[in-house]
Amino acid sequence: MIAVKDVYFTYPNGVEALSGVSLAIRDGEFIAIMGQNGAGKTTLVKHINGLLKPTKGEVAVDGVSTRKVSVAKLSRKVGFVFQNPDHQLFCETVEDEVAFALRNFGFKEQLIKKRVTWALSLLNLTRYRQTSPFMLSGGERKRVALASVLAWNPDIVILDEPTIGQDYQQKEKLRQFIVQLNTQGKTVIIVTHDVEFVAECNPHVILMAQGKIVAEGGAKETLTNRDLVTQAFIVPPQVSQIFFELSDLKLPTNVIDVYDARKVLLDRLEVSS
Repeated sequence: MIAVKDVYFTYPNGVEALSGVSLAIRDGEFIAIMGQNGAGKTTLVKHINGLLKPTKGEVAVDGVSTRKVSVAKLSRKVGFVFQNPDHQLFCETVEDEVAFALRNFGFKEQLIKKRVTWALSLLNLTRYRQTSPFMLSGGERKRVALASVLAWNPDIVILDEPTIGQDYQQKEKLRQFIVQLNTQGKTVIIVTHDVEFVAECNPHVILMAQGKIVAEGGAKETLTNRDLVTQAFIVPPQVSQIFFELSDLKLPTNVIDVYDARKVLLDRLEVSS
């Protein structure tokens, strides 16, 4: 679905944000891109929907180079929810915001109403239908931005820091929703610092540092490896940190979440008894 081949990107101010990045994302994959601020994560995903074009190298979506297609055309296939929702909200009501892209893409009005109602209900925004999005909290505006993208049913959904401003309950709903999207065959890419969220989601993880990919693999494989998370300047999940400290007790260190920890401890108790 997505091919990134030896991509370099330098901003007009001379900052090189990507340096020889290559990766392949298959149709229907769930990917988490992680790393410290300035690692190149957002710059990389902005290449996938054509907002940025490589200084050198090639990016192709579904076999078509992003250099050869407009952002408007790419956006029909690639939905992008920005880290700051205010960068993509501008309509007077939440309903109009969610309907805007559908009208832009030429959907019929009857279908627009159905898709808007579905998206608002899905993200618990129905009561805000006639409210200005700028009257909502940051977390709610984030959900409006997500609803406005999901309404047109893109094949690829990119979420930049989706958990910012969300409480635990909303994070859990978001996790379940992402899993549902992925089960439906959508390619889902999240950019995030939230290691606990990633640990619970269990996607394929790409770790970045200084404009390069330093490691990739399963969430458990990457986030419980001290050397790999150190290279990406991120902190492992809390459960993993506890089991790192308990390594002298001959407990495994590749424990990523409480469910994993429970199984390890119950197995230990069973052996001891």
